[in-house]
Amino acid sequence: MYKVVIADDEERICKLIEALVDWASLGLEVAATAHNGVEALDLIRRHKPEILITDIRMPGCSGLELIRTAKELLPNLEIIIISGYAHFEYAQQAIQYSVGDYLLKPVSRQELCSTLQKLSGRIRKRYSTDLAIHRLRQDAEENDQLLMQRLILDLIEQKESPSSVEFLAKTFSDLPPRTLCQAVRIKMDLGKEALQPASIDVLMQKALSTVTRILDQHCVRLHLCIHELSCVGFLCFEDTQSEALRRDLRNILSQLEAQRSLFQSISFSAALGSAVRDPAQLPLSMQEAGVIIQERLLKGCGRIYEKAAAASGILHSGIQEQYLRLISSAVDTLNVNGIRPSVELLRDAVLSQKSIRGQEVFDLVISAADLFAMKAKLADRAEFNRQFQNLCLQRGSADELFMLLISRLEECLTEISEQRESDSVRPIRLAKQYIQEHYAEQITQEEVSRHVGLTPAYFSTLFKKTEQEGFARYLIRIRIEAAKHLLRETSFSVSEICQQVGYHDPKHFTHTFEKETGVKPTLYRKLYG
Repeated sequence: MYKVVIADDEERICKLIEALVDWASLGLEVAATAHNGVEALDLIRRHKPEILITDIRMPGCSGLELIRTAKELLPNLEIIIISGYAHFEYAQQAIQYSVGDYLLKPVSRQELCSTLQKLSGRIRKRYSTDLAIHRLRQDAEENDQLLMQRLILDLIEQKESPSSVEFLAKTFSDLPPRTLCQAVRIKMDLGKEALQPASIDVLMQKALSTVTRILDQHCVRLHLCIHELSCVGFLCFEDTQSEALRRDLRNILSQLEAQRSLFQSISFSAALGSAVRDPAQLPLSMQEAGVIIQERLLKGCGRIYEKAAAASGILHSGIQEQYLRLISSAVDTLNVNGIRPSVELLRDAVLSQKSIRGQEVFDLVISAADLFAMKAKLADRAEFNRQFQNLCLQRGSADELFMLLISRLEECLTEISEQRESDSVRPIRLAKQYIQEHYAEQITQEEVSRHVGLTPAYFSTLFKKTEQEGFARYLIRIRIEAAKHLLRETSFSVSEICQQVGYHDPKHFTHTFEKETGVKPTLYRKLYG
C-alpha cells in the first residue's frame, strides 16, 4: 500500500476526500490528515507518504511553503493541489514545483479517482523491477498503442511508408459500416509565458485527459497522443455524429479556456482534417489538420478550424529578396537597429495580403530566421533554427511570431557584435558602414582609411584579411547590388541609376554590371523588374 497524507484547513474537506475514494482498490491508504501546514509537514516527516493532497492556502504554513519543503524532504513525493478559482495565482506557482495535478473545488469523485490512479501508476512504475517493465512491454494492447502513437508522429513529420498504410488498414479494418475517420489537432499556445518543461507537461497531460474524456462520448474509436504542444490523432465516429463531435470540440475549448486562468497568456485552438471513409486517406487528413491549425495565427485562437485559405503565392513574390537585402546590410555592418525595419517590412508585406495562409506566415518567419543565420554565417545554424522553430510553435498569432523574430535576431546580432568588436574588426565595420552610406559618391580607399583612422596601406591589408576581398571589389559589389535594387523597384533610366550608384560613365557602368551579373542592365530589368 502506498501512503497518502491529506491536508486542508477545513475538516469536512478532509473527510470528504477520504469518503470519495475506495483507497484499497487503488493500492493506497490514508496515513493521516492535517488541518494546517505545520502539522502536515510533521506528518510527512513521520509517515514518509508517496502522495500528498493539499489545499493551496492554509494557516500556519501556506500550501506553497508546504509543497516546497515537502519536495525537499521527499523529492519523489507526488502532490495533488486543490484550489478554488480565486487561488489560481497560487496554483500557478505550485505547478513550478512539478506537482502531479491540480483539482478544483468542489472535488469530483471521478477526477480525484482518475488522478490518484494515474499517480499510483506512476509510483508503481518507478518502483517496478526490470522484469515487470519487460512484461509491460510485451503486453499486446500497449504494443499496439505505442505503434499507433509512433505512426501518428511519423504522419505529422510526413514519414508515411507502405508499412504505415498497411498498419492503418489493419487497425481500422473492423470499424462498423458508415464510420468516418478524421484527423484532429488541439494546439496549446503559450504566448510570452515562460514555462518549465515539467509545467508544460502537466498542462498537456491535463489537456489530453480533458480531450479524451469528452471526445470518447461520441467516438467509435479514438487514438490521441501528445506531440510538442498539441493533442493530435484520429477520431472514428458514425457519420451521424459529426455535429455532436463539433459540439464536443467546442466544449473542450470552453473547458480548457476555463483552466487557462493558471497562466493568463495560454490559449487553445482546434483543427480538423478531412473526414474520410478509407483509412488509407488518413495521412492526407493529418497533413491537412497540420496546415489548418496555422489559421489561428491570422484569425485568432480559441476556435475550431476546418478549412485553410488558398495559397497566396507570397513565397514566390520577391518579398524575401527585399528582406534579404535589408537584413544582409544589417548583418554586414553589425547594425542591430537595422533588424526591426527589416522584419517590419516583411511583416507589413505579408499581413497586407488579402488572402494568405497561416502556414505561409509561419514558413516565412522560419525562412527569415534562416536567411539571417545564413548571412551571419552562424556556426550552429541548424541548432539556431531548431531553437527558433520551437519558440515559434509556442506562439499563437502572426504578430507574436514577428515580434519573436525581431527579438531573437536582435539578441543574436548583439552577441555577434560583441564577439567581433575588437581593435582589428571595429575599423572595418565602420569603413563598411561609411561605404554603404556614401557609395553614390566618388569615395576612395584613402578617404575611407582616413575616416577610420588608419594608414591606407594598413587599412588595405586589414580590410582584405577581414572581408576576404579588397576595398575596390567590395565597393563594386555594394554599388551593383544597389543598382539591381533600383532596376527592379524603380522606373529610373539606366543613365540615372548609373549616377545614383556612383558611376559617371554609362558605358563603364554597363560593362561592370554585365561582368558582375552576366546580363546588361536593360535585360536584368526585363527579367526581374
